Amino acid sequence: MENEESIIEQILRQKNGMSPSDQKVAQIVLNKPEEVVNYTISQLAQAAGVSGASVTRFCHNLNLSGFHQLKVSLARVKSPISSLASLNQDDVSQALDQIAASKEDEIDRTIRRLPAAILKEVLDLLENSRLIQVAAEGDTYPVAEDAVYKLNQLGLLAISSPTMEAVIGQTMNMSSSDCLWLISNSGESFGLLKLADLAKEKGIKVVAMTNRPDSPLAAKSDYHLTTAIGQTVLQEEYLFSRLASSSLVEAIFLLLLNRDKKRLSHIQAHEKLIADRKV
Repeated sequence: MENEESIIEQILRQKNGMSPSDQKVAQIVLNKPEEVVNYTISQLAQAAGVSGASVTRFCHNLNLSGFHQLKVSLARVKSPISSLASLNQDDVSQALDQIAASKEDEIDRTIRRLPAAILKEVLDLLENSRLIQVAAEGDTYPVAEDAVYKLNQLGLLAISSPTMEAVIGQTMNMSSSDCLWLISNSGESFGLLKLADLAKEKGIKVVAMTNRPDSPLAAKSDYHLTTAIGQTVLQEEYLFSRLASSSLVEAIFLLLLNRDKKRLSHIQAHEKLIADRKV
């Protein structure tokens, strides 16, 4: 599996923590990656409204040797992460094709870059845990809820709650034979960080799923799985698409099912029990 991220993804991941000067340069690079490849350092500096030295410093902060390496790295990017602002407004069919291509790329970047060795350890942990607690906050919570549903269908006991107060109460009653699965975009949620600390105190293994391997939550986890960054919005910020994290949950579900085909009968039994709830 390929684990290397593009320079565009690297900039997106680091952008919020950059200095004001670096953010100005980053925005130009993100808005016009194909054009920046042909820029001189002076042209990029002028476009960003900074000095040439600031552009060089921006490159160094990305662990690049200089402006030339930035251009080489940009040239290697096969398909820059698309912006929703670039969708065709006059041709709906073409806009849908753009969205489909972007979503396919997002899933591909998430699934293909999963480190197989770490993923295997995560699967082992989930299978051998007495209880799996899945936690997320805000609009990422539906992903956690979906994970809980799928795990229980497989016969693996899992719990969650939409309120952090209830989640903390759950964790307080867990033991080292359980595990905690945290899902976050930035990996900077105070609630989830507190939860990770509580789990550590109780000897509970922590799995974190974020789109930043250098995030605070990743640092507190025993296992970290990286999701791809979604599309930029209006060429200014990036939108965390739940498609990447949902796809990773789906992949884990399928891998667990593949490990023990007997779990299929558990899914079928569950479907039979809830059949009368459907028309």
